[in-house]
Amino acid sequence: MKAKPFVISKQLVMQAYRLVKANGGAAGVDHQSLDDFEEDLKSNLYRLWNRMSSGSYFPAPVKAVSIPKKSGGARVLGVPTVTDRVAQTVVKLQIEPDIEPHFLNDSYGYRPGKSALDAVGVTRKRCWRYDWVVEFDIRGLFDNIPHALLLKAVRKHVRCHWALLYVERWLTAPRQQPDGCVVPRHQGTPQGGVVSPLLSNLFMHYVFDVWLTRHFPTIPWCRYADDGLVHCHSQQQARELCDVLRRRFRECGLELHPQKTKIVYCKDGKRRGTYPVKTFDFLGYTFRGRTTRGARGELFFSFNPAVSTAALKSMRHRIRKSNLRNRADRNLEEIAREFNPVLRGWINYYGRFNRSALYAFLRYFNQTLRAWVMRKYARFRGKKTRAGQYLERMAKARPGLFAHWHCGMIGVFA
Repeated sequence: MKAKPFVISKQLVMQAYRLVKANGGAAGVDHQSLDDFEEDLKSNLYRLWNRMSSGSYFPAPVKAVSIPKKSGGARVLGVPTVTDRVAQTVVKLQIEPDIEPHFLNDSYGYRPGKSALDAVGVTRKRCWRYDWVVEFDIRGLFDNIPHALLLKAVRKHVRCHWALLYVERWLTAPRQQPDGCVVPRHQGTPQGGVVSPLLSNLFMHYVFDVWLTRHFPTIPWCRYADDGLVHCHSQQQARELCDVLRRRFRECGLELHPQKTKIVYCKDGKRRGTYPVKTFDFLGYTFRGRTTRGARGELFFSFNPAVSTAALKSMRHRIRKSNLRNRADRNLEEIAREFNPVLRGWINYYGRFNRSALYAFLRYFNQTLRAWVMRKYARFRGKKTRAGQYLERMAKARPGLFAHWHCGMIGVFA
């Protein structure tokens, strides 16, 4: 048998498939779901391995899917087929160990061992030490990365020839619009692709992380994908840095979002200056001056994060969209099994800092449960107080039934 030009282990392909399966995801342009792919799993994986090993693998167009953003508007994702997601995962497993060690500590997005909450935590501490923040957001990062600069960075760290070959093919794979029109792509890496976060991180590593550290070594920064913060001692320094960043990103083919990029004064009880912008949102949290209780019970005014209004609105929307209050065919245990994973995730993320700011939403969820009780049981129809008392008794008797009932929300059903 003639040897394949590229040595790719079948075990690596199987490992990649298991990761894709664990992440789930929608079908691509071929309409093949994960369940469809599994119907002939052995043949599908062998076919992919054979094509990748021989160099004859070419990706299908990515499927354009528009999803709403929390801040308004829409974001266009490029959804690869299941086969292409497996192939991208194969390459990610191959190249990530070569790239990841070069990233800097203050880059948090899409990295193993780092999380958005880590970024929120370090930002919280820095806002106590620095009076000013430059908050920046890159307009359409995934759509506008210049291929030449990105490939230059990839070739600097990746020596695997077949991985380089397939990265280039994915970058130029066309996008299929909802109307079926296929549009060629000459820049960007599709948001929605498995390997895209790693590639965009590598690009930003050189465009921002390394560059800022080299030219402004005393200025702390934090970046999560295309959202970043730079801490400054003075308003003048913040203004100058904002101008410098705009020029730097423009030189690298990117543009700072004019509305989402701003200078913020971290106003607290000790800072006496004035400035119109004293708040910013970062990773679902709003940072602003808040009344805080110290370790000894004393109250003081500090600059701290708490769940943002946009995040609360998004959570309420999801509960409304579920039509929970009208699902009288379900019992309370079934509802708890369905919603507990979501509630637990929200509590673990948005409850890390200033958990009390989350209570208004948890109260809203309890009130939705009360509406469900009134809908399901005839004896409670039109009787909010009695329905609330019923749930209060349930919460006291079974505080572990819902994820939030044991964290200070028992009895809040009014």
